[in-house]
Amino acid sequence: MTIKEKKFLVVGLGKSGVACARFLKERGGVVTATDGKSIDDLGEDVQKLKDLGIRIEAGGHKIETFLDCDLIVLSPGVPMSIEPIREAKKRGIEVISEIELAYNFIKTPIIAITGSNGKTTTTTLIGQILKRAHKKVFVGGNIGNPLIEYIELGRGAEYVVAEISSFQLEGIRSFRPRVVIMLNISPDHLDRYLSYQDYIAAKARIFLNQREGDFAILNADDSVVSEMMNSFKDVRKVYFSQKKRMNKGIYLDGNSIISEIGKQKHRYSTESLKVRGVYNIDNIMASIAAAEICGCNPGDIQDAVNSFKGLEHRLEFVEEISGVKYYNDSKATNVGAVEKSLESFEQPIILIAGGRDKGTGYETLNELVKERVKKLILIGEAKEIILKSLGSLTQSLKADTLEEAVELAWSQSSHGDVVLLSPACSSYDMFNNYEERGEAFKAIVRKLKSKAYQIG
Repeated sequence: MTIKEKKFLVVGLGKSGVACARFLKERGGVVTATDGKSIDDLGEDVQKLKDLGIRIEAGGHKIETFLDCDLIVLSPGVPMSIEPIREAKKRGIEVISEIELAYNFIKTPIIAITGSNGKTTTTTLIGQILKRAHKKVFVGGNIGNPLIEYIELGRGAEYVVAEISSFQLEGIRSFRPRVVIMLNISPDHLDRYLSYQDYIAAKARIFLNQREGDFAILNADDSVVSEMMNSFKDVRKVYFSQKKRMNKGIYLDGNSIISEIGKQKHRYSTESLKVRGVYNIDNIMASIAAAEICGCNPGDIQDAVNSFKGLEHRLEFVEEISGVKYYNDSKATNVGAVEKSLESFEQPIILIAGGRDKGTGYETLNELVKERVKKLILIGEAKEIILKSLGSLTQSLKADTLEEAVELAWSQSSHGDVVLLSPACSSYDMFNNYEERGEAFKAIVRKLKSKAYQIG
């Protein structure tokens, strides 16, 4: 790709947009960057872009700006469907995502992880396994460092491990990972996509440019993932399963994970894991498969898996108060994630759910709520929608704030119960992001513990 003296428009000035604008400018591009937020809301990074000579348009998108460029780089948070993008595409102006821009300059093999749930955990774990095996690795993408920063920060890496979202995949043309992991597919982001099928199609784009000799690591227990692969014949498929033995794949056998990927069979113990949750077994199996493909020693893989403590806000144990355990699962922003979390407990569950509705419906939780949820406490904009869908299946209560919800859960709990924040919704009605929601939950629980001991 030629950059020098070409006119670029970067749309969206989040972390990846800022990185793209800087990258293009430093290589001789004529760069304009635009964002719907006001200049005051964009932060100090924007001033640094101005200092580089990048023109900034804040507070909205002008169609004429979109038509006066050679190429548009779209940030993940900006839909392809906005009018200026549609007009630019009509005029033949190419629109790409940050990962497509980065790919044009990356020669290192890419391991790309996608799916509705488990992406960040799996990306992080693969990075840790490769480092344990003394391989140089850059970990980024939709988490941490934008992929474009690899070109500056990751020189000398043997592998790029990248979390990839459906939004990023909308704007790829030539992006070709050598290894793709598709963890699962469940309804999500239907506030952005017209249908579930459109969301699935966006995810499937990750396989678009793979060739013979590339790998696709796939969840055999997910019917949508299995069906998706019927269209992609050339890649080497490696399946993982918790339910059945996989010839030339990887599967769960009691307290062991068995890999038959290579010429030798390898057995990995699950008895010393520090993470819980049925979905984490999927994440671990996929990570083992990727690590073996990269030539990692089974001993290094086992050591890294055993030492992995998981990530915050993903079925994270917070405190035990009077025999009741509190778990922060704020990252569970869709029903698929909540489903896996509910399956992870045998104890009666008091579930705190709600937030901003994503248009996916909640009916798939019916059986699990009926069987495992002792009480349902609802918060946020979606509480009436969830109440209508699930309220008749168990005792249901509403709260105006997260603090009120936690206090309600405490007052309704008994020794041996689990209180689980697993919202099935985004956080944007009450918090800036799921991390802020999770931190608030943990602070409330710890305050509650202090209060309980004072009373006791």
